[in-house]
Amino acid sequence: MKIFVLDKNSNDINILKKIIHNNNLGSLVGESRDFNEGLEEIIFSSPDLVVLDHLGDRIDGFQVINEIKRKGIDIKFIMISEFASKKDIEKAYEEGVEYAIYKPINTLEVKTIIEKVKYNIQLEEKIRKIQEIFKETNPHSNSTEEIKNCEQSINIILLKLGIMGEMGSEDLLNVVKFLIYNNIKLNDISIRDICSKFTQNPKIMEQKMRRAINTAMVNIAALGIEDYMNETFMEYSNTLFNFEQIKREMDYIRGKSKDRGTINMKKFLSGICILCENQNN
Repeated sequence: MKIFVLDKNSNDINILKKIIHNNNLGSLVGESRDFNEGLEEIIFSSPDLVVLDHLGDRIDGFQVINEIKRKGIDIKFIMISEFASKKDIEKAYEEGVEYAIYKPINTLEVKTIIEKVKYNIQLEEKIRKIQEIFKETNPHSNSTEEIKNCEQSINIILLKLGIMGEMGSEDLLNVVKFLIYNNIKLNDISIRDICSKFTQNPKIMEQKMRRAINTAMVNIAALGIEDYMNETFMEYSNTLFNFEQIKREMDYIRGKSKDRGTINMKKFLSGICILCENQNN
């Protein structure tokens, strides 16, 4: 995997280079402290991944991302910065970054995130191969722009649910993309069968997704206890979950019941598919 580092702080560049080199995360094809020059070098070197700050001088990291996307270059982005608020994080995901990480740089966190992106790139290659099979029976394919918009929508939903970066969230992202891109309805296929298209251990993948969805349910229930009119609670408590189960989980958190809420994986995945399609139509 080819990696480019863009940060106006030379110390941070050196730290990132050391992490990449010491952990064999990929091949460093370039670095820059100047965001204008860095943009030109990125376009020329065409890396698989750009690790960048969002704070630049004449232009910032968001402008770099937008310009690269405008040119239609397929590159993954990890943004590492001193984010001022959660809104800055949300903006980063809206702009299309894979992960947003707070400074100061944490070696283990950066290593883990880059490994996840590398794994995700490999999975996307598998998805492309699977899509080639489905194209023979489904001639209607999605445009590149629609695919990118869809992925951004999924990431924002996972972020609002509080499971972005959690174990299983990558699998959820890839499964939802697979379902949408190939116009597959969950009534026609089992979760286990879908997972088997990505891994030789579909049971483990399914369990990871189930745990991530369960964490999302707990987070939504907690939001409802804090504020029943919370926008995220109102948007997702019934579209991604059975509302009765959310209420049961709320009662459990309050200590009013010993019974916890349960999830329905197909409802959750179908709900995200519908939300993404609605947002991009």
